[in-house]
Amino acid sequence: YPTGWLVLAKNESAAKIIDALLDLHRHREFNQTELAKMANVSRQSVANHRELLLSVGVIEEVQNTSRYRFNPESEVSKAIIRLDGAMNAAGLEV
Repeated sequence: YPTGWLVLAKNESAAKIIDALLDLHRHREFNQTELAKMANVSRQSVANHRELLLSVGVIEEVQNTSRYRFNPESEVSKAIIRLDGAMNAAGLEV
């Protein structure tokens, strides 16, 4: 305890950030402010979760910039994408 899922999505803002990342085009770059706007969370929320998302490979830094991009190839990202697909296939709506 805690489970990996709880570590990743323990805050509503983290879940909103991940949801926004799932909607991005594969190579879309963004900075913290842009991601905050896309996720409808504060810039501070993005800053609070950035290191965790980087450490598990969900996002990656764009070299020589202060920009990031979603990394769909990490194991954690693949699991998130599978979960998203399974929930969508189940026909559950929010």
